[in-house]
Amino acid sequence: MKLYIVLLICFVFTHVAFSQSYMEFLEKSYDYLEKEDLFAAEESVRAAMRLEPGHPYNYALLTNLGTIQRRQGKYEEAVLSYTAALSRNMENISILESRASLYVEMGETEKAMNDYNMIISIDPLNEDALYCRGLLYLQLKSFLWAEQDFDRILEINDKTINGRLGHAILEKMRENYDESEQIYNYLISQRPRDWHLYESRADLYFMMGKNARAMSDLNRVFAETEPTAALYVLRGKVKIAQYEKASAAKDFLKAREMGYDKIVIEELMKMTQ
Repeated sequence: MKLYIVLLICFVFTHVAFSQSYMEFLEKSYDYLEKEDLFAAEESVRAAMRLEPGHPYNYALLTNLGTIQRRQGKYEEAVLSYTAALSRNMENISILESRASLYVEMGETEKAMNDYNMIISIDPLNEDALYCRGLLYLQLKSFLWAEQDFDRILEINDKTINGRLGHAILEKMRENYDESEQIYNYLISQRPRDWHLYESRADLYFMMGKNARAMSDLNRVFAETEPTAALYVLRGKVKIAQYEKASAAKDFLKAREMGYDKIVIEELMKMTQ
């Protein structure tokens, strides 16, 4: 939504010549977004571009269109919109980041990796891209490449959380649990209200068999945030380890209701019987 505000201000203060109808459609799309009417917002953006197909700012509208489509679950259409936007502004890091994260969401690891490689080639100091690429390397079990990206982040900024968090996840995947726990403990001491860290440490504690500690972290996250389906699944697993099968089943069913993979839930439910 911030991109819409910036775009509108740019139009006003640079006195770019375009029809009033074009501006009206932009304003309508912003209003529809405020009302969460994504379908109407999408149609307004399309209408604006039909009026001015050659307008130099249409790459920004295509980016917004992609984001609106993504929020509607129209992933393939969103990819096309981001790609069209990039064809007009090929080295725009913001658009590349949007498409890369969408590819990750779609499970298109190789395509996401290509976009993050492009971002880093344009901006070698981009910490977010290095972190995201490092996580993709972890998915591919390319631990040495992931470690290099996380080390590079710390070289760029030794105060950043992402470099150390990357190492915490890396050591967990290497089954170096004690090292991972030390990093999580340090990060939480520095950011005691970062609930994502508690969730990640709870997963580590579960893997270590420290279920009481895992539940303590999960209780904090549930009390302070809106729980995700994955969080219910993790708590259910911990409850099974604590022989609370009936309560675990409720968590798994809640996760399924929230859209978690039904096949996975079916297998987990067998453990509650």
